[in-house]
Amino acid sequence: MTAPSPTLFGMPPERGRWVFVLLGLAINLAIGSIYAWSVFRKPLEKFFAVGATESLLPFIVFLALFAFTMPLVGGLLDRYGPRLLCVAGGVIVGVGWLLGSQATSMTMLTLAYGLIGGAGVGIVYNCPIAVAARWFPDRRGFAVGTAVLGFGLSPLLTAPLANALIASIGPLATMAYVGVTALAVIVLLGLPLRFPPAGWKPAGWTPTATAAACVDLTRSEMVRTRQFWGLWLCFFIGTLAGLMAIGIAAPVGQEVFLLSAATAAALVGVFAIFNGVGRPIFGALVDRLGTRTTAVANLGLIAVAALLLWAGSGSGGATVYVVGFAALWLCLGGWLAIAPACTAAYCGTKHYGPNYGLVFTAYGVGAIVGNLLAGSLRDLVGSYTAVFLPVAALALIGVAAAALFLGPPVLAGRDEP
Repeated sequence: MTAPSPTLFGMPPERGRWVFVLLGLAINLAIGSIYAWSVFRKPLEKFFAVGATESLLPFIVFLALFAFTMPLVGGLLDRYGPRLLCVAGGVIVGVGWLLGSQATSMTMLTLAYGLIGGAGVGIVYNCPIAVAARWFPDRRGFAVGTAVLGFGLSPLLTAPLANALIASIGPLATMAYVGVTALAVIVLLGLPLRFPPAGWKPAGWTPTATAAACVDLTRSEMVRTRQFWGLWLCFFIGTLAGLMAIGIAAPVGQEVFLLSAATAAALVGVFAIFNGVGRPIFGALVDRLGTRTTAVANLGLIAVAALLLWAGSGSGGATVYVVGFAALWLCLGGWLAIAPACTAAYCGTKHYGPNYGLVFTAYGVGAIVGNLLAGSLRDLVGSYTAVFLPVAALALIGVAAAALFLGPPVLAGRDEP
């Protein structure tokens, strides 16, 4: 008798694997509520009587722990699998939000929400990305970009809902609702996650000659390539600009462009659409155009958007605000697809967890530098306008770095180019 063909969710693996992408999208919707932080900031500033820099601290610490937890747990993916790590991380995320809802000071909120919640997201985030990267060797950029689409789209749902809840029950009670919801969604949807069998590839797909010749690099081998350092620097600059934009979107709308709190919160949801669609768009561009061209285009757009906001901020025009911030959120979303897809393309998938974990530290450093820069300049000069010119300059440096360092992947049989 002929053995039955393996199936995935009752379908051929080539079709069933898309379920993992949808699960990843939904999980990222839950953990992406962090991107709605800007609607919490002003209520928290009033509640705790703190300034702009202090109200950014929970957000900064959250993003930093998110980023720096990933390289610590990346190696555990192969040992324990994505299911266990995703479930454990989901519990930690929920606990962080719930403890944050009981905070009596900004320091306590930073420790509970920032440290615990950020570490939980760092554990969860890599799981659906690694699953998508392994099940889709043929369409890696698009699959990973779609899986993380939910992280960017999350504020489209969470920002207006959180704004309404904050107006009704206050910012801390709102955190409790978010925490319970995130815990339930992440745990339930993390249960089906798993990697494909070793050596699996889609039926009828043959790797290109370049892809077939690529070597699987360990973390220590990866850091000796110029591609890694070029990718890290570009990822750092892209996330610095994007996470800065996310952290100050609502306050800039109100203070600089004179929008109401409700309008600014609603536009955060609009920007989330751009953040979300930037992931599959730039992921597909990586598949089609390669890393270097895609990175140059992304960082060039960041420079143009930052200059537009710097030059047009004094006019109070809502159009400048919407166009500029939409572009910055779009480009940040792009890097959350470019970086994982390129890590797999440059270094293979055998050591993907620890490799991408190290690459992702650029996100954490960008979060810290970008938001401290924004908060410090706001407190120093009394306006967020001053931050956009240095962001534009950094983006132009990133364009040069991408053009110089993001070359082809390392191939078997020859040294890194």
